[in-house]
Amino acid sequence: MNIYVGNLSYQTTEDELREAFGAHGEVTSVAIITDRFSGQSKGFAFVEMSDDEGAKTAIGALDGTDVSGRQIKVNEARPRAERSAGGGGGGGGGRDGGGRGNRW
Repeated sequence: MNIYVGNLSYQTTEDELREAFGAHGEVTSVAIITDRFSGQSKGFAFVEMSDDEGAKTAIGALDGTDVSGRQIKVNEARPRAERSAGGGGGGGGGRDGGGRGNRW
């Protein structure tokens, strides 16, 4: 089961999360989400546990508890929303730039 962990301190480490969740079952992965440019934590993470019962126990036990000085929010992660391919940008509006149109 994949678990969302929010309101994390920017100093929280994967090892701290692994230890906290490991008390309730086997942790298969921990991913603290970081900004792609600065590398700083965005204040949330995903913890994956091998056993659904252990994950549910961890959610109940850890939601609202203090980790690294912050009261964390813990719940079952929702599936990632599908993103459409492409998109963005815009058309040129049928003109050749400059806003005057074609004078020739």
